[in-house]
Amino acid sequence: MHVICDNYATHKHPTIQTWLGKHPRFHMHFAPTYSSWINQVERLFAEVTRELLQRSDHRSVQALEKDLRNWVKAWNENPQPFVWTKTAEEILSSIARYLQRINGAGH
Repeated sequence: MHVICDNYATHKHPTIQTWLGKHPRFHMHFAPTYSSWINQVERLFAEVTRELLQRSDHRSVQALEKDLRNWVKAWNENPQPFVWTKTAEEILSSIARYLQRINGAGH
């Protein structure tokens, strides 16, 4: 099992490292600090969820795996880049509003 994580220090804590040592099936991959490529990975998983997994009914792991493989095959036959719909200014403004809200009274 390959797990992609942000570079947050908790993943490197001795307790986590001990657990991982006892479970060699798990392989941790850490995104570089300040990397944005992980957003693309998250976006791809969101697309799979929206197009394939939401409101689906897979009666077995084999049925799920078959549908996932078919989805990936179809996706790769006509790949389209993700297009960001907000400008940098809109994103920064949204973050500023969020920070104002969580740093305001009552938090």
